Amino acid sequence: MPKFNLADLAQPESLALLKDIRRGIEKESLRVTADGELAQTDHPRGLGSAMTHDRITTDFSEALLEFITPPVDTPEQALEILDQIHRYTYSQIGEERLWVNSMPGRIGRDNDIPVARYGKSHSGTMKTVYRLGLGLRYGRAMQTIAGIHYNFSLPDTFWQWLKEKEGSDEGLCAFKTRRYFDLIRNFRRHYWLLIYLFGAAPAVCGTFVQGREHKLQPFDGDGRSLYAPQATSLRMGDLGYTSDAQKSLIVCYNELPNYLSTLCAAISRPYPPYHELGVKDAEGNYQQLSTGLLQIENEFYSPIRPKNPAGMGETALSALDARGVEYIEVRCLDLNPFVPLGIEAPQMRFLDAFLLHCLLSDSPLSDDADYRAIQENQQRIVYRGRDPELELIHNGRERKLTDWASELLDQIDPMADLLDQAWGSADYRRAVSAQRDKVSGKTLTPAAQVLAEMHEHKQTFFQWASAKAEQHRQYFLDRPLDASEQAEFARLAEESLQKQQAIEDADTGSFEDFLGKYYAQYTFCQR
Repeated sequence: MPKFNLADLAQPESLALLKDIRRGIEKESLRVTADGELAQTDHPRGLGSAMTHDRITTDFSEALLEFITPPVDTPEQALEILDQIHRYTYSQIGEERLWVNSMPGRIGRDNDIPVARYGKSHSGTMKTVYRLGLGLRYGRAMQTIAGIHYNFSLPDTFWQWLKEKEGSDEGLCAFKTRRYFDLIRNFRRHYWLLIYLFGAAPAVCGTFVQGREHKLQPFDGDGRSLYAPQATSLRMGDLGYTSDAQKSLIVCYNELPNYLSTLCAAISRPYPPYHELGVKDAEGNYQQLSTGLLQIENEFYSPIRPKNPAGMGETALSALDARGVEYIEVRCLDLNPFVPLGIEAPQMRFLDAFLLHCLLSDSPLSDDADYRAIQENQQRIVYRGRDPELELIHNGRERKLTDWASELLDQIDPMADLLDQAWGSADYRRAVSAQRDKVSGKTLTPAAQVLAEMHEHKQTFFQWASAKAEQHRQYFLDRPLDASEQAEFARLAEESLQKQQAIEDADTGSFEDFLGKYYAQYTFCQR
């Protein structure tokens, strides 16, 4: 099969294909009171139904909002939509504000964290029970951690062009899926760089780890704030989205069938510790969906996921099996507390160039050793990522982080050049250059900025983060939507409530029957 030549992509007719890259944002933020405490109020009715709204929903908690933008052509378009969602939300939440850091503030006791509710329908009940299961298995506090997911896709016209250049005789769907998995494998080898460059969670409120083992030390005299001096993103470490139970799960990213079968097995087979807990509690109420290592595929904590939009009642794995990979979801990004939206255009442009590099570079198949090295690199970068002497595992050997990072940035440069040529700008090259300044020490990483400001203002993490939340709240309140925009969001909210009611009215049979039919879909992996 002919090897792809990067020079082919620099031709005017192929460059134009890069302008059709689509990106979308999913941004999580906790609702908190004016005092910075976790909000105990219901999801505001003015925001519509968290079950059916296309733009505003909730994640684990009733207080954990999630804002979703559709796939669009430019970073600016995505950010404009996200900005409008924030401005509408602030018109509906009164004195509450959105917490702008990935790590929460004071959240109280585990049982005081309200689990999200989605109405009386079978599918809504399933979403709530799934979250009850997450709380049972990992604790609710971990589920209050927020992040940004970045959705990225290339157009079919690009895939058809690339398929012809590589001389593939596969169908387009099969070709796209195979090449997206090539991207995913390279991403997994290199996403430590994203945690280093954009990690913004080096500290936590002392209450977050109360009663838990941890590796942190006091930031101030009385331990109200805890941190790791060289940390980047505690969200991505053992205090956040990792799981001891899942460490035994080696998911194969070499091809779609292996990926599907591994996750299906983790869902379908009982896991003894969860089996002992039982699906229902002593009163006969559901406390988890199943006793598998994973209740559903979303429980698998991965920094990147292959995705295809699932229909109502369809599992995510069934959608992939039926229609292949349509886009990828990057899941290792912290909220940037220094900007009101939690992400900005230069970061998005860097992500585009980074992901294009992952796609167009050689991507060897992975083995267990590769998988374990990736896990080890993640742990090192989380706790010691800003140590200038830190070494990571690269091709079975130790390699200095700064050297490897500089090499990767050099390799990403040509992708930025191509994207700039496509758009007639220098924005992508500037985005990569800004990251090179972090590696060289010319500018601070977000994590270093957080600690520097806490130190400068002599603030605890909670005090510093509360001040940032109030600052960003004022930014949005000072810019209310105009009457027509406000009315459109109100219409979408009311429409979503009507959709939820229609789903509830259409339900038939018992929840147990609904759940049985849902899990029966996973048998496709046994073919």
